[in-house]
Amino acid sequence: MKKWWRIIGSFAFLVVFFTALSVALVTNYLIPGFTIALGFLLGGIVSPPDAVSTGAITKFVKIPKSTSAILEGESLLNDASSLIIFRFALVAVGTGQFIWQDAALSFLWMVIGGAGIGLLLGWIFVQAHRYLPTDAPSDIALMLIEPYLMYWIAEELHSSGVLAVVSGGLFMSARRLLFLSSTSRIRAFSVWESFIFILNGMVFLIIGLELPEITDGLKSKGIPLNTAIGYGLLVTGVLIAARIISSYAALIATLIFRPSVAPAASSRRMRFTMPLLLGWTGMRGVVSLAAALAIPLAFDHGTAFPQRDLILFITFEVILLTLLVQGLTLPYFIKRAGAFGERINRENEEMVRQKVKQDLKVHSYQFLKDKYDNELNGNAAMEKLLKHLEEKSKATDDSWMNEKTKSIFMELLESQRRFLSELNKDVSVSEDVIRQQLYQIDLEEERLRVI
Repeated sequence: MKKWWRIIGSFAFLVVFFTALSVALVTNYLIPGFTIALGFLLGGIVSPPDAVSTGAITKFVKIPKSTSAILEGESLLNDASSLIIFRFALVAVGTGQFIWQDAALSFLWMVIGGAGIGLLLGWIFVQAHRYLPTDAPSDIALMLIEPYLMYWIAEELHSSGVLAVVSGGLFMSARRLLFLSSTSRIRAFSVWESFIFILNGMVFLIIGLELPEITDGLKSKGIPLNTAIGYGLLVTGVLIAARIISSYAALIATLIFRPSVAPAASSRRMRFTMPLLLGWTGMRGVVSLAAALAIPLAFDHGTAFPQRDLILFITFEVILLTLLVQGLTLPYFIKRAGAFGERINRENEEMVRQKVKQDLKVHSYQFLKDKYDNELNGNAAMEKLLKHLEEKSKATDDSWMNEKTKSIFMELLESQRRFLSELNKDVSVSEDVIRQQLYQIDLEEERLRVI
């Protein structure tokens, strides 16, 4: 994210605003009864691509780490910008007026305040984990609660709860080795994987439960189902076109102003195919649904919210179309175009992985030689420890691991973590490789604890 912050920032803020504006203008012109404010409301709802959907697709298709980082980084931040548009549009629909000066100041506070609140709370939570007598179950329980606290406190202070969660979560993630034990990290991985799966399943269950009620609402207002489906197709087309146009605009701006960081490609055709594929990655999901369901049924004075059922129906249709059409066809298009495949050198990735493992072995051996040189000479236990490091063998008899050797081994594992944390600052090294090695170290530490 640090390396690609310019394009991530432009996609997370500028492209979201451009998409919302495009939806507002088209719906105001083509859908009867849709004002600019309602168009911006719908645009704010459907403009952000979904992080979960993007992550799911990138697991099945090999794409460059830079592209993956851009897509996932964008998906983390664009939720905040879209919900900010949603909030201002909701006020404009209710009051019939929009003051740009107040909106600009509110926008700055929501962005800066949300990020600042998240960082502050993240630091507080890190200290709480470090100094409270927690174990793995209590650490996991706290980790489930903390994002909601970040969101709630930020929203109470009228800033962006989403940005607070993102900034605070990134802060805590970068320091997870400092305040979480290996047991907590291993168990939390499985808990979060299951928890996220359940939450996403619940989201689409809600879509199924709400859809009949929404269609009944459309019929009561005299809007034929075929017409509503046509509106959904129209908005989906606008979203896809706006993202593709934005992708080409970003490429052209990069070639003009920063040609040194322009994406490499084997041919001119390949270079100009990549933005098309990047524009096809905008699957919508959870955040769009949550924002749509947050539209009130009526204003404070009792008047029903205009076009609520139609907005919800269009949102549901956009989510389903982008997930099914774009999500299912994206792997085929990527493989067919070869725009990413030629840029991925799998042998080079394997070389990086092997180099990290070899550097870690060298670091481990040097650490023991520098600090425990006397214990190494003629000490059978230490010789077995070095052999274990070299061969990564699983001993059937662990009686050789006395308390002194176990203590040294634990210290070595902690030194390995520090070495990998420093290595992770090199942007040329994939963080996935670092995380795999850290996970192996955590497993090794857990094995030692039961010896």
